[in-house]
Amino acid sequence: MGWKEIVKTNQLSVSERMLDEAISVFRLDAEYFQPQYIENDVVISAKPYRILDEIIDDIKSFGAYSLTNQISYQENGIPFIRCTDVKGGYVDLSQVFYINEKSHELLWKSVVEPGTVILCMSGSVGNCAVAEKDWKYPINSNQDVAKITLKKDYDPYFVSAFFNSKYGRSQILRLPIGSVQQHIFLWQLKTLKVPNASSQLQTEIAKVYLQSLAKRKQSEKAFIEAGELLLKEINLDRYVSSDENTSVRELKDCLADNRFDAEYWQPKYDEMTNRVSAIPQKELGDIVSTQKGIDPGSEAYTETGKSFVRVSDISIYGIEDGDKKISDELYEELKDDYQPQKGEVLFTKDGTIGISFALHEDIDAIVSGAFLRLKPKIKINIDYLTLVLNSLYCKFQIERMSGGAIIAHLKPENVKKIKVPILSDAKQEELAEKATSSLLLRNEAKALLEKAKRAVEIFIEKDEQEALKYLAL
Repeated sequence: MGWKEIVKTNQLSVSERMLDEAISVFRLDAEYFQPQYIENDVVISAKPYRILDEIIDDIKSFGAYSLTNQISYQENGIPFIRCTDVKGGYVDLSQVFYINEKSHELLWKSVVEPGTVILCMSGSVGNCAVAEKDWKYPINSNQDVAKITLKKDYDPYFVSAFFNSKYGRSQILRLPIGSVQQHIFLWQLKTLKVPNASSQLQTEIAKVYLQSLAKRKQSEKAFIEAGELLLKEINLDRYVSSDENTSVRELKDCLADNRFDAEYWQPKYDEMTNRVSAIPQKELGDIVSTQKGIDPGSEAYTETGKSFVRVSDISIYGIEDGDKKISDELYEELKDDYQPQKGEVLFTKDGTIGISFALHEDIDAIVSGAFLRLKPKIKINIDYLTLVLNSLYCKFQIERMSGGAIIAHLKPENVKKIKVPILSDAKQEELAEKATSSLLLRNEAKALLEKAKRAVEIFIEKDEQEALKYLAL
């Protein structure tokens, strides 16, 4: 039996390519020549296109530079964008790290300018967004973030919509090299094919994209307002922490908390505790039961299947579209213990700690071991609980448990010690409504971004007129 018969009999996924083609792209691995990538390339190549290298405005404005071993992060200063901050279509600056002026000057090649297309070359490979004009600059970025400045006849929002579409992402996800931490190089990005579109279509797609970002900002504003109302209810309205850095403690207090480090006993933590002391509170462990996620290992990742949710895939507004999947078979094995369910709150205990999100429906996914699934044991509004866990009050408690440092891990037993203010049912409902209004706006933003991406796909699959008709709906 010949190899073609074996492939047909066993329904194997195989593509046959000429050696010259493999040599031309410096790739001899089977992954690069998977049939879906070949088919995607055929569809894109059927339309007039230019490679990215041909539409870059200035070679000096295309790059990813950083000397991260020579900088240190701090609580405020100049935002320093990492790949974990770049989502599919936008940049989440709510958890961004900061660097000082000296580091910013040292990393002058990594400066991000308004209108720059930002693309992840490692970690969340392929996530793409645009540096927005209304951000507060200066802004910097690390070595895994490619910064792409385009010529004037290419709208950055159109290009970002394309790279976030199934055709753009397929091109990008074909490129990574490396078995453990996959990475894309700048020379590879230059080979990406970008379809030629009229200025009219680019403008219309950009309009929808910008509408999505505007809705996202409204969502963020609504969430901030809900948080401010919560702080007012627990006596932390306009709270500013003390600059005092000394305190005297009894040995019995240190023994009781099993903490002897000076960071834990900073006066600012006492101030906040005292201000909230009049509000009824319970420890989180008394309110919820906890269930840790699972890490099946990178070898369990598949091209298709059910989503595997990591910390980089979640924000205070919900689960984003992550790129990691596990097989349907593995999902069936794990779902009874590790599938997020309606009525739970997801809480990140590793990486970016303390991000919480309430679930109002079951999710066909498995969460990583960096999550705790919190299931209420008492009557409490889960949207209110989520608002509290994302609040300044709980952030300070998490910071205190970590000694004030930026840490990568928080033990589940410490998570259970977080104190949660228990307000009346009516007040919980009021605050929850404020928070859920933010989520509704977020969903509208997501739908608009999907519309922009789909318009690009219709343009590639059919023509501009069909894409414009779709946008007009």
